[in-house]
Amino acid sequence: MSLSSTPTHPISRLRDHSLLHSDAFINGAWVAGAARFAVHDPATGEEIARVADLDVPQAQAAIAAAHAAWPSWRNLSPKQRSRILRRWFDLLLEHQNDLACILTAENGKPLQEAASEVAYAANFVEWYAEEAKRIQGEVIASFDPNRRTVVLRQPIGVCAAITPWNFPLAMVTRKVAPALAAGCTVVLKPAEQTPLSALAAAELAQRAGLPPGVLNVITASEAPAMGRALCESPAVRHLSFTGSTEVGRKLMAQCAPTLKRLALELGGNAPFIVFDDADIDSAVAGAMQSKFRNAGQTCVCANRFYVQDKVYERFVEQMAQAMRDTLQVGNGFAQGSTVGPLIEAAAVQKVQAQIDDAVAHGGRIMTGGKVANGLFVEPTLIANAQPNMLCAREETFGPLAPVFRFHTEGEAIAAANNTPFGLASYFYSRDMGRITRVSEALEYGMVGVNVGVFGSENSPFGGIKQSGMGREGARHGMDEYLEMKLVVTGDVQK
Repeated sequence: MSLSSTPTHPISRLRDHSLLHSDAFINGAWVAGAARFAVHDPATGEEIARVADLDVPQAQAAIAAAHAAWPSWRNLSPKQRSRILRRWFDLLLEHQNDLACILTAENGKPLQEAASEVAYAANFVEWYAEEAKRIQGEVIASFDPNRRTVVLRQPIGVCAAITPWNFPLAMVTRKVAPALAAGCTVVLKPAEQTPLSALAAAELAQRAGLPPGVLNVITASEAPAMGRALCESPAVRHLSFTGSTEVGRKLMAQCAPTLKRLALELGGNAPFIVFDDADIDSAVAGAMQSKFRNAGQTCVCANRFYVQDKVYERFVEQMAQAMRDTLQVGNGFAQGSTVGPLIEAAAVQKVQAQIDDAVAHGGRIMTGGKVANGLFVEPTLIANAQPNMLCAREETFGPLAPVFRFHTEGEAIAAANNTPFGLASYFYSRDMGRITRVSEALEYGMVGVNVGVFGSENSPFGGIKQSGMGREGARHGMDEYLEMKLVVTGDVQK
């Protein structure tokens, strides 16, 4: 283990220090590797750990361990797998405060928000602990009385999961829990910026009774090499990835020779539409919730705000005031902080470029607009946003809210759909006819009507178009890890 945070850093004050690992986890053992890479607190720049930097042969060893562990894991009864997952859920909640501390240290989000993510992550484990007992096939009525036709649903095999830095724990459990519940084994590659949460989760999974090799966590600074190793392995039968569309395309191409099952949750450019019949107070509250969670660094956060003429000025003024009154930028460990740092300098530069471009094209800054020291950016609201601005075309991934004006329902729908992406969308209206029309017309995998956040363990999460394929959460997330097998038996009457 190589931990380098100073004694004054909050991560050094964990109640259970054994949660803080900096070695990879392969076949039930902690693996140091030949090299290390640094993990930094984005709020301070402080190095908090030096983590095992694995090479491709070690990634292949993890795949081999998962492959060897698969027969015994899949042969456990669903109830046995359920009990282990349930114990993992209990341990995640038992260590919620420590896990939140680790998460805030490596990701930067406010501590209270991190604690909420831990609970959210645990909910997926609980849900799939129950779903493990509900894997069901079917009996098909046969055309021949001397035959019986049955469809079995069986685990697909070794699964690879590549998770992002913005939800370092929730994206782990949302992928790993259904795979384990289905009877699959997993090789997990967490984001190099935030590996500590995944390693802590692995520690608790081991305590819960997960056998060696069933869950393996490979840490590495060179993500492309690890991704290629997972994609090219014939032993890996499924790949789940959350990240950019560009990287998703590359992984998809690398998986093509082995025809892996894919679940890709990729980029978004979410519209947030406010019609003139909306409850404006509710719309502002939903906008705040959607836009500024994790400092705007979520794939489903509102990226483009479209507000109808009649209520435009009221919405802009109310939202600007709400931002000034309720948002406080600061270190995630500081009392009262609601908006933490961005993850890296490139993210700050992107937000700054979009702000500068918006102002150059006639945008009016209602609040914010400044980049503070380090990786902190003031939550910014821009009125008079125009379609030719960068923020209209690019996903921001930061605390910038551009507000566009529209006239008609058809105009709003056309503007919202004018993107190659199709992950999340939101709109506010009290007209039931409009709610039906717009929810059906929006070209997105998920539509929030009069809500600013809609993700939960019991609902399917995923996009269409260039935002990916497959679903996570609910029973649909379990389907990703199960194969259908047709069994036709003859001579049953003899």
